[in-house]
Amino acid sequence: MILVSIIITISYLFLIGCFVFGFDKIKLFELEDMSSRTTFSVIIPFRNEAENLPNLLKSIESLEYPSHLFEIIFVDDTSDDDSVGLIMRFLTNVRNDIKVIKNKRISNSPKKDAITTAVKQSKNKWIITTDADCMLPKYWLNSFDAFIQKTNTKCIAAPITYMNSSSFLDQFQLLDILSLQGATIGGFGINKPFLCNGANFGYEKSLFLELNGFEGNTDIASGDDIFLLEKVVETYPEKLHYLKCDKAIVKTKSQLSWKDLISQRIRWAAKTSAYNNWFGKFTGLIVLLMNALLISTLLLAILNVFNVFNVFNVFNVFNFKIWGYILILKFSIDFFLIYKSAYFFNQKAVLRRYIFGFIVYPFFSFYVAFISLFKTYKWKGRSFKK
Repeated sequence: MILVSIIITISYLFLIGCFVFGFDKIKLFELEDMSSRTTFSVIIPFRNEAENLPNLLKSIESLEYPSHLFEIIFVDDTSDDDSVGLIMRFLTNVRNDIKVIKNKRISNSPKKDAITTAVKQSKNKWIITTDADCMLPKYWLNSFDAFIQKTNTKCIAAPITYMNSSSFLDQFQLLDILSLQGATIGGFGINKPFLCNGANFGYEKSLFLELNGFEGNTDIASGDDIFLLEKVVETYPEKLHYLKCDKAIVKTKSQLSWKDLISQRIRWAAKTSAYNNWFGKFTGLIVLLMNALLISTLLLAILNVFNVFNVFNVFNVFNFKIWGYILILKFSIDFFLIYKSAYFFNQKAVLRRYIFGFIVYPFFSFYVAFISLFKTYKWKGRSFKK
């Protein structure tokens, strides 16, 4: 039992240590003043986003990229609120090439269908996807364009974070997304890309068509980003890059309640069994085992205080000292990665909540992993099975 605990702990330390090392391997991309050349089709699927669209539309209006070089395609997935009306009223005051189209459902994944529908109607060389609850930085497309001009790339993963808020729930989610972004960037840095986010993801239209889009994964509701990333890793790994640029950071809204957050994480967990990337599966397994180890050693230490395991000597070795060693090691390596991520995203203030987030996260993570085995999830008012 001790040997298993040591193996899990060392594996976790090595894995997160690799991400820390890889994070620094991806150099910060500085945006320079240069002529814009790349043409983009920005695809934004939406369903009942009337509350969030005003912020997105305002950020679209503030984009500095030449208007003749990009179009924006909103894809309406049967909204029954005023989402479409908001966009149409916005169009009367702008000259940008913006249109709203209807989603054509052909699979179990509304978002994948929406993106596929829009790609077929897009007219530009590059596709960039984002979400309706996001805010786009004004030099967003400029950053993509400059990076494309300077690198031999066909697919680009780019940074995403949550908007700042003072509540513990929001701060907990911010710490979580910073750790995910740290792992994402670190994975690219060690040439093992396994994560990206569809709220800030770009690729050549010809690449999407060549890889047959989301074919093979349309039975799973989510994962439009990860499954396409896996295809690119298999076919053009040398032309897949991460855009580590502070001018390209897209901000999105965190979940409003713990119930919504758990539902979101169950949705994320539902797609992991279909991953083809062995490194992604390995990472998920090690993280899950480490969180489980932290919880189990704490419980065993508490039970040993009451001599519950007198008969079973194999468990007697677990005490609060062993648990403390594991806790300190995990606390330190996690903080190192999150600190680097928080520094890049200019959100270092959230580190004040790190201790509380660190205490809650193992229980939250293990609970989500367990309940996702049995529970369906809701997304945009629809229920989906795993």
